[in-house]
Amino acid sequence: RELVSRRLPYLVKQVQQKIVTAGGGNRHRWARHNQVLCAKGRNLRTVCTGPANRTERVFKGCFSRREHLLVQGAFGSSYFLTTERSGSAMAACSGNGITYLKQDEAVAVDEELMGPLGFSVDQLMELAGLSVACSLAEVYPSTSHPKVLIIAGPGNNGGDGLVAARHLHHFGYTPTICYPKPTDKVLYNGLVTQCKSLRIPFITAEELLAQPIGAFDVVLDAMFGFSFKGDPRPPFAAILNALKPPANPPPIVSVDIPSGWQVEQGDVDGGGLRPDMLVSLTAPKECARTFEGPHHFLGGRFVPPEIATKYSLKLPAYPGTAMCVRIPQTTTAK
Repeated sequence: RELVSRRLPYLVKQVQQKIVTAGGGNRHRWARHNQVLCAKGRNLRTVCTGPANRTERVFKGCFSRREHLLVQGAFGSSYFLTTERSGSAMAACSGNGITYLKQDEAVAVDEELMGPLGFSVDQLMELAGLSVACSLAEVYPSTSHPKVLIIAGPGNNGGDGLVAARHLHHFGYTPTICYPKPTDKVLYNGLVTQCKSLRIPFITAEELLAQPIGAFDVVLDAMFGFSFKGDPRPPFAAILNALKPPANPPPIVSVDIPSGWQVEQGDVDGGGLRPDMLVSLTAPKECARTFEGPHHFLGGRFVPPEIATKYSLKLPAYPGTAMCVRIPQTTTAK
């Protein structure tokens, strides 16, 4: 740790990324981007600038979304201070801001894809589930994390999870599916049949809750997506409790929206899931601004130029033939 009272010019030259503790015990992450020093945290209490022979300058403030403070530092240098938790823009630091969609925008994008642009729901689900499986495999290889629990909800998010389970099987994993509220439609019945044909086991919510969740190496959270509203009902409420931090679950990979979070505000009451990995689909949703896990990926490599232009989407480029791309932690939203 470096105390904030250290000189900023030293930090700019020496530190690529460092956790520092400011006055009042608040932690801030500092990173260097093109000679710009970025501080990310919710309540910035004190910032010290200037060389040792200058009077220490102290700045106090509490930053909200898109607010920033430009501090004139030592030797006339400028430092851009912004916040990560509150979702402030950092385009000046990253040079490559990512677009985050509100709930109504995400719904509108899906409607256009499945309307005038000719995509079918099963086609989008297949591409989404494949990208989720590829993202999981990037971080948790089958050699070290073979046993994957897929918890599928009754909607499209759950369908993505069922598709991902099938691909994970072919990738060499040993998936297990918990599908408490199956949807009796041709599409979903077909996905279940495909998984059962591979001898992927299905377990009930009661069977899941009766065994240690730590028996699995990874949990794929595919319960609720961006159209979900309200409080989770049984048996999902009990499953979510079993996955919260006090239960010490294995690594959690959430599909598009961490289940139980609000699409735009995120985990409002602070008692929700804390996924280690988030796989955003098509484009990140507003709640992803508050995601604090180490791994954020984007999947769904099917966005046509018409959609990108209409919604002013700025998304990272997919490398080569990859179905997923990592969103750097230093990149924040526009």
